[in-house]
Amino acid sequence: MSDVHIQELADRYPGLWLHDPDGPAESLIRRGELLARRSDLARVESALRRWIDRVEVRGPAVMSLRPDADPVRIASDHPGLPVSVNHVHTVMVGSPILHGTGATPVPVPLPPAPPVEVWDEPVTVLILDTGVDPHPWFVDRHWFGEWGPRQEILDLDGDGVADQQAGHGTFVTGVLLQHAPGATLRHHRVLTSHGLTDDRAVAAALRRTREHGERIDVVVMTFGCHTLDDKCPPVLADELDRSDCVFVAAAGNTATSRPFWPAAHPKVVAVGATGPDGGPAPFSGRGAWVDTTAPGVDIVSAHVRLTPTSREYGAARWSGTSFAAPQVAAALATEIHRGRRSR
Repeated sequence: MSDVHIQELADRYPGLWLHDPDGPAESLIRRGELLARRSDLARVESALRRWIDRVEVRGPAVMSLRPDADPVRIASDHPGLPVSVNHVHTVMVGSPILHGTGATPVPVPLPPAPPVEVWDEPVTVLILDTGVDPHPWFVDRHWFGEWGPRQEILDLDGDGVADQQAGHGTFVTGVLLQHAPGATLRHHRVLTSHGLTDDRAVAAALRRTREHGERIDVVVMTFGCHTLDDKCPPVLADELDRSDCVFVAAAGNTATSRPFWPAAHPKVVAVGATGPDGGPAPFSGRGAWVDTTAPGVDIVSAHVRLTPTSREYGAARWSGTSFAAPQVAAALATEIHRGRRSR
């Protein structure tokens, strides 16, 4: 079934382009951009000079193309050139079967906060998401704010209404904290409050993580994309292969066995969602590339809501593979903790 919600995103944001709608190569990409590794930039620039308008080097190199240039055609016409389109990653925009069954957060009473614990040998979990707010569950934790402000942007377009995925990072953080209260949590804000990021932003975040100097044990990624060729975007694969972290990623809400990246990468633990009966949730990604599952329907966690005058902190009920993935990340962090204690 066509993913009409992906088409809606492409229609809403001028910089996005849905390639091959309804086709086997359907994928959302950044219009007019190509990516290359820094080490390959000189070679790529030389070959594609007539199409390139400007180049930025911040993380992976991004080449902005002239208005009449088609990035998909250019990449396909140069199969031996180490260049790729810039795929757009999303959260919570999946098969229409999801919508009406938990695709948006529903306010619920705030449960008691998870216990305050500090594991004697730290296990550090990095969450790549929309950021994290000073929710009452978090502000007294030893890790909160140690990497500087990563507060969520709830209304990116300034229309006075919270964006579709506002509070996503706070919610994911609450899920992880409930299952691994002694872990040290870190955040990189890579998703907008519309639930969007891209290959370049994710690769840059992974590069910063690798070069930061602090040991990161587990990385949680709650987003993903389908690609033109059903292969992992090269700039992501490059960063994943360079790191010794444990990576955990959501398998997506597209109700298909088509690989969802970065979850389908061999180095990543791909997490699908189960429903209340323990069986696969109807919206969840599936297939041999999915490594494990966790509950993903009607999950309750910390949430932040935008009001006309302030932010309100409470809880919500939400569904998606985004909320299954942090449960698996928490279980892996707990295993690492127990292994270190037993040495």
